Amino acid sequence: MALTAEERVRATEDAVEQLREGLARVGVVLPSLRIDPLTCAGHVLYPLVDLGRCNLDMALRLVAVLAKTYGPEADASGGGTCACGCAGHQHV
Repeated sequence: MALTAEERVRATEDAVEQLREGLARVGVVLPSLRIDPLTCAGHVLYPLVDLGRCNLDMALRLVAVLAKTYGPEADASGGGTCACGCAGHQHV
């Protein structure tokens, strides 16, 4: 059964909140993070998430978090796992 427009918006709002919370746990704050209002009102399958803008410090923090989680050293050490819980990042 296909999701209704309201369910799609609710699912996207939940994803935005999870993303905001997850980023905050690693010290990254994207102040403009939100659902894109144009796609929310349109007929797209899922509304887009607008990551917005951030200052240089936040951009560098995000780069560091991504490098630590998904970079070559994470794969080589065997310590990194992706959001789905896999250990090898095979599905990137």
